[in-house]
Amino acid sequence: MSEAIAVRVDNKGRLTIPKAIRTETGVKPGDLFFLQPEGSVLHYSKAENPFDLLAEHALKEHREGKTRTLREFAKEHNIPLDE
Repeated sequence: MSEAIAVRVDNKGRLTIPKAIRTETGVKPGDLFFLQPEGSVLHYSKAENPFDLLAEHALKEHREGKTRTLREFAKEHNIPLDE
């Protein structure tokens, strides 16, 4: 969805993100956003926990068989583990 959509600010200063956009972008109740004003333009971006992103990446690599055990890594780099 790349079309501009008009939303109105309520009396408490809130904007409602339309359901179609929330669904498309994965916005859920309680999500945190960073806001950066630039003149009359307001830029916003969803805050992501970097540890969640790393965990997702690690799980993906594990599922694809791209991971090694600690013993395999140590053997590959001539690191003794049993001393």
